[in-house]
Amino acid sequence: MANPQLIMYDEEFKQINAVIEKLLREANAKVIFLVDKNGQLITGCGETERFDTTSLASLTAGNIAATGGLAKLIGEKEFSILFHEGEKDNLHISIVAGRVILVVLFDARSSLGLVRLRVKKSSEELSAIFGRLMQKSEEKEKSGDSEFPFAEITDDDIDNLFS
Repeated sequence: MANPQLIMYDEEFKQINAVIEKLLREANAKVIFLVDKNGQLITGCGETERFDTTSLASLTAGNIAATGGLAKLIGEKEFSILFHEGEKDNLHISIVAGRVILVVLFDARSSLGLVRLRVKKSSEELSAIFGRLMQKSEEKEKSGDSEFPFAEITDDDIDNLFS
């Protein structure tokens, strides 16, 4: 299938959380978010209560889209890693498995080198997990065993509901 709908299963969700929690510790980061390219927060760990996670997720996706446009202008496919340095906090943003965005917020207790090293290892683990998720989604789609709760609802049904 060209681009099956990704379904997050509990087993893989727990594995993803374990990977980002390990990254949080090993990179000595403050917060880690995992966001899809549409701007939806998948999960986060660390000091997440400090942030408006909805805004952070959508702005991060917008940032990736904007820099993707810049990349195309200069002949690149995309910029897979972005870094923003602030007075106190820094953001390391990377694309994982071509489908999700890993956001690492860190301060002077860590370093860019350490974050990059740990993100590289974690990205490989996350890519493997998302690969398994895609495989499961493709298998479900091929078998016709749809777990989408609204799969049978058509546009006509929605129009009739609101007319």
